[in-house]
Amino acid sequence: MDFRKKWHQWFRLLEDLCFPPRCAVCDGLLAPEEKGIHEKCRKKLYPVTGALCMHCGRPVSRPETEYCADCSAKRDPKFGFSDTFVQGKALYLYQGDIKKSMYRFKYSNKREYAWYFAKEAVLCYETWFRQCGIEAVVPVPMYRKKKRKRGYNQAEVFARELAVLLDVPVCANAVQRIRDTVPQKELNQKERKNNLKNAFHISKNIVKYSRILLIDDIYTTGSTADELAAEFHKHGINHIYFMSICIGAGH
Repeated sequence: MDFRKKWHQWFRLLEDLCFPPRCAVCDGLLAPEEKGIHEKCRKKLYPVTGALCMHCGRPVSRPETEYCADCSAKRDPKFGFSDTFVQGKALYLYQGDIKKSMYRFKYSNKREYAWYFAKEAVLCYETWFRQCGIEAVVPVPMYRKKKRKRGYNQAEVFARELAVLLDVPVCANAVQRIRDTVPQKELNQKERKNNLKNAFHISKNIVKYSRILLIDDIYTTGSTADELAAEFHKHGINHIYFMSICIGAGH
């Protein structure tokens, strides 16, 4: 694993020499002393801080509030809350300039942004990662035809960078999305759940791990994370955590 980290560092140095690094927020060129982001751009982000939902990690209005409105609704026994992930964390609220950054990361081949986001994730949540006892990192999968068309899965790119920093394996093929689905943002809560039904297949190779970290770029309603967690539960993996770069404000 130490060799992997050193190789990764040398590769990044070579990459920076060949392709001058750009800011993960505005995509402007960075000065040699700037690491991943302009200081002026850092001020345009909305870090997830303060009182947080105990489940998804979304900010809540009061410290005594345990769950956000979305997660409170999911705690209805009909939802099967016990089959979801244990806890989630995110770096930024999905608002302001980060939206353009996420669009470029997702659709414009700005894969180099992942290094900065992974570094920030460890800086903010290293203690939490260790306390969770993460054994492997698993990116939320894309449908194979979509991935082939785009050329990459942004969640996987982020997961690989984070796995190196956490010194754990990344299991990019642990889950396959076997059915194409409608974008979740276009559906209501009931439709989202039905949309993802039987959409994923879990590989037997992942069952050797008992504590995994699911990775995605943006957390909105949590429907995808919930469905994946439920599938992992069926395979006896009960300690499932979640990490995203951004999280929506919720309802």
